[in-house]
Amino acid sequence: MAHASKTAVLVAGSWGTAIASVLAENGREVALWSRNAEQVKEINERHQNSRFLGDARLPDAIRATDDMAAAVSGAEEVIVVAPSSAMRAIAGQLRPHLDKKTLLIHATKGFEAGTLKRMSEVLADELPHMDAGRIVVLSGPSHAEEVIRQCPTTVVVASADKEAAEQAQDVLINNSFRVYTNPDVIGVEVGGALKNIIALGAGLSDGLGFGDNAKAALMTRGLAEIARLGTAMGAGPLTFAGLAGIGDLIVTCTSQHSRNWRAGSMLAQGLSLDEVLARMGMVVEGVKTTQAAHKLAERYGIAMPITAELHHVLFDGKTPREAVEDLMGRGRTHEIEEIADSSQTGWLH
Repeated sequence: MAHASKTAVLVAGSWGTAIASVLAENGREVALWSRNAEQVKEINERHQNSRFLGDARLPDAIRATDDMAAAVSGAEEVIVVAPSSAMRAIAGQLRPHLDKKTLLIHATKGFEAGTLKRMSEVLADELPHMDAGRIVVLSGPSHAEEVIRQCPTTVVVASADKEAAEQAQDVLINNSFRVYTNPDVIGVEVGGALKNIIALGAGLSDGLGFGDNAKAALMTRGLAEIARLGTAMGAGPLTFAGLAGIGDLIVTCTSQHSRNWRAGSMLAQGLSLDEVLARMGMVVEGVKTTQAAHKLAERYGIAMPITAELHHVLFDGKTPREAVEDLMGRGRTHEIEEIADSSQTGWLH
């Protein structure tokens, strides 16, 4: 009997564990890395990750470890699912253990604070021996709580290298987890990161009882901001009409599984940002992404009024109602704007 091919997943949060489960269901040998010895023990002995996924049972093929070298050893693919704030440090730890032929996939939605770099850029910085084409990004509408239950889910993997994207697709795809490919790494990363800002706004809107009309407008105009900044950064505009754009935006703005939506809803109740983050107990990427997007908008000269108002609410003491009043009272303008390059880029042509 042939030995199963191995994939390593770093780290064992909710999304990392859900991805590990998909891989195990696909017949892969899965090494799931965590720094937490108690979490490693629970996954290996009870086949649960209760902190992140409650009583969901994990496949027996997942073996957790706190030894990164052991996790990565012999793996054909390494999937990094870490908070954006930890990506550089984890990539640095990974460097001595990663063969340049290994396929490296990341599933993190955010920018690096300070440098404002996308996660694939951070990985390229820290792993200079890797071919940039071997770095793949995974994104799309995919709540871990549903993936772990094998609810039908559809995502996208992006790489400048078509073969790398298709390898990632082959490893992950199954009857409940459909995977598309896309050459637009920038668009997939930007869409996945920026939708968290709009989800914060959606939570605020729902928490204040503003209704469906307001949230529909917020999501639609929010998507315009995402596409405007993304294309300025080099993304293909069609990507934002796909899974990493409108798809991820819909699921994150309309589901109570969304950490960013929940954080916005709690802010609407009058809690401070510090109180919200303390109660959440998990990373809320939209908070730091709002700061990063605000700076990127200034860098590229892009108008992002929703992002700007959310930045005021989060960091400048503005009330949500004041922010809404200022958005609704803006000067008149056209809805449809020109996007400089309406073509798609990469290996699609």
